[in-house]
Parts: sequence; C-alpha cells; structure tokens
Amino acid sequence: MESRSRVMIVEDDPTVRGVVGDYLRSSGYDVSSFSDGARARDALAEHLPDVLIVDRMLPGVSGDDLCRDVRSRSDIPVIMLTALGAVDHRISGLEHGADDYIAKPFSMKELQLRVAAQLRRHSPSAPAEPFTVGAFRIDPGHRRVWRDNDEIALTTREYELLLFCVQRPGEVLTRNDILGEVWGWTFGDASTVTVHVRRLREKIEPEPRFPVYLRTEWGAGYRFTPYGKG
Repeated sequence: MESRSRVMIVEDDPTVRGVVGDYLRSSGYDVSSFSDGARARDALAEHLPDVLIVDRMLPGVSGDDLCRDVRSRSDIPVIMLTALGAVDHRISGLEHGADDYIAKPFSMKELQLRVAAQLRRHSPSAPAEPFTVGAFRIDPGHRRVWRDNDEIALTTREYELLLFCVQRPGEVLTRNDILGEVWGWTFGDASTVTVHVRRLREKIEPEPRFPVYLRTEWGAGYRFTPYGKG
C-alpha cells in the first residue's frame, strides 16, 4: 500500500484546526495537529512531516520561531496560515523561511491544492546530468550547486529558483513567470518572489547589495547573467 503524505497542523484556534484537519484527512493525508508551538516543536524534533502548516500568531513559541527552527535543519515545505494579510506581514513570514502563505479566511480547496503543489515540488525526480552555466555548476541529480568551485547550500525553493534562472541566461523573467514555474501558481503575491530573490542573492552574489548574477530589470523582473557581466 502506498504511504500517505504526512501533514502537521499547528493552530491555536480549535475550530480552524479541526476543520483543516478533517478536510485534509478526507483528501487522503495523514494529519497530526497541535494547539501550541512548544508541543509542536517537541514533536518536530522527533519526526518531521512532509508538509508543515503553521499559524503565525501562536502563544509561547510562535509560528515564526517554529519556521526558523525547522528551516535550520530541513527543507520540508512550510505553509504559513494566519489572519495577518498585509503585505509586510506576508513578507516577514516568508523571510522566516515559509514556502507559502495563506491569509484567513481561506478556501479549504485552495489550501489542499497548495499542499499538493508543495508535495509535488519536493518529490524526487529523475536524475539529470550535471551541467555548467558561466560561473555556476549544477548537479540536478543531487540538487547541489557550486559557484567558482565553492559549493553553495540552498534550500529547496532557492535551488528551484536558481535552476529556473540559469536555464534561461540573459532572458528577462517576470515575477509572474517565476511564480508560475517555480511555485506552480497561476496567481499569487509577487512579494513572494522578491523575498526569495533576496535570499538567493545573499548566497550566490559576492556583494548581495550590488548583484552581478541575478540582476533586477526595473519594471520588468529579473535577468540572470552567468558570468556576472553583460
């Protein structure tokens, strides 16, 4: 029998926690749920789920704290669930390491589709041959990246973003292009891309404030220059 994907929900509102849990169970997922961040952190130290859904505003150990803790040791997808819908709150959640962000109130079907999309993107794919583009060497089979022979540690989302860019050197890539290809979204908040580009630049650029590889094309999007010039 095929194993079911494991989803952990951390939500202090019992109604939301129950409704989300029941819906995901009926969709075929193995669901565990917690009402506070401290107990969830203990559980995560023992076993990591395939997807973590966490409310940002938790008593004690916050959703941000949980997200940072998980991200320090794992690339499992994290979906942040919260009543805070303002752009700056979304950006802050993403900066703490979340892969996706859904503001309350939300559709159960949309949440289930987001969970499925995260699982698809994190599932292993057929290995491909390593290749070199400018200063970068990519090993898709092992999801490893080097710049000028120095290996760069990337999260799953950062790796997918870089891979999308290096395969299209010199092209102007809009935020919607990136959302569609890297996140699999037909709609979404462009600030998600902005945050992840900033994170990626901190790892691949000699001076992130003055990027030479992943450049901003103002009013259009981004352009990847493999040799850091042009």
